[in-house]
Amino acid sequence: MTDSIIGHDRFLTLNGLRAHYVEWGDPRSPVIVMLHGLRSYARTFEPLATRLMDRYRVLALDARGRGDSDWDPSGEYYTPAYVADLEQFADQLGLDRFVILGHSMGGATAYVHAARHPGQITAAVIEDIGPGSSLSGAGAERIKREVAGTPPAFPSLDAARAYWRTIRPSITAEALESRIRHTLRPGACGRWFWKFDLAGIAAARLDADPARQVDLWPSVEALRCPTLVVRGGASDFLPAATAAEMSTRNPRVRTVEIPGAGHYVHDDAPGAFHDHLEEFLISLEAAA
Repeated sequence: MTDSIIGHDRFLTLNGLRAHYVEWGDPRSPVIVMLHGLRSYARTFEPLATRLMDRYRVLALDARGRGDSDWDPSGEYYTPAYVADLEQFADQLGLDRFVILGHSMGGATAYVHAARHPGQITAAVIEDIGPGSSLSGAGAERIKREVAGTPPAFPSLDAARAYWRTIRPSITAEALESRIRHTLRPGACGRWFWKFDLAGIAAARLDADPARQVDLWPSVEALRCPTLVVRGGASDFLPAATAAEMSTRNPRVRTVEIPGAGHYVHDDAPGAFHDHLEEFLISLEAAA
């Protein structure tokens, strides 16, 4: 497999932190920026990126505190910080116009950024998050329990695999091995530790201060670009009623549901996710 297929690792500094991102495709092609979720990493999008790289320049960013990006010593793991990082990312790379794709936490960043920069975002693709998803409901409570109960280390990679299978029973073998490869690092006594800032991210996710939470409805209502919201049919995080209400409040928002997929739609149903994305992108080109 060549470097052009597996993606090029790049680094730059965003708001004082060294940030890592992965790039696929021709630099002259239209750009798609991909933003991962709370406990994820840039290369979670690798299977999707390799299917798109013949026509697009795909850029996937490791959010602060994850992957190969620096941890934030001040613990600013909140939406405004992620949006500020994305703004500098776009400025430094000279991204005047691009499609933005965000999963879960990355989707919240995408909503806010797209609403704030309507002239920059040509389209948005949001994976399984909507207003209120992170604040209340079965999915929000489940993620809080998982974050609070996350072990700091594992005695073996097999133990780490067992952990992920416990909280994601339907995870595919490919997605599991990707997660093992990109979220763990070897430590003392043969143990394996998280590459992400577990303590800082958990503190932010479990923060009950309402002033630190972002209401996404104003951003959804302010979107001026075509927006595709992809919901996992088996997800407990984005209620079907919320997805429908987004389309009602803003006719630029189109929603699709992928049967059987959970919160990690791009992992659980990669082929269907790609097909819906490709259909959406083609419709944009036709409209243009």
